[in-house]
Amino acid sequence: MTELRKIKILLAEDDDAMRTYLVRALEKADYEVLAVDRGTAAIPHLQNGDFDLLLSDIVMPEMDGIELAQRCNEIAPRTKVMFITGFAAVTLRASREQPQAKVLSKPFHLRDLVMEVDRVFAGEAQASL
Repeated sequence: MTELRKIKILLAEDDDAMRTYLVRALEKADYEVLAVDRGTAAIPHLQNGDFDLLLSDIVMPEMDGIELAQRCNEIAPRTKVMFITGFAAVTLRASREQPQAKVLSKPFHLRDLVMEVDRVFAGEAQASL
């Protein structure tokens, strides 16, 4: 079976080092990644791009990840959402306000991130066979 196109991920993460590590791990796992440093920077890409996944930190300046996910649901409803966070309290808020989104708590191993992203799309791959 040949892949028609790579899965496209829009990553919103305000920490430069974390963003670099995440992009590297996801690209190594053969995902196409566009990374931005804040939620507000992600909006135009959601409007113009065809992303399969929005991977967003929750706590960011200007627009938090939950608000970004809500905008994503309006702009690009087919785009799946996954959150990453280092704060337990916001994990609960994310689960309440975006129940369909997976929340991955920091610290996590990059292998775990790739595994969770793979899992998000595993069901789709099975459905298309």
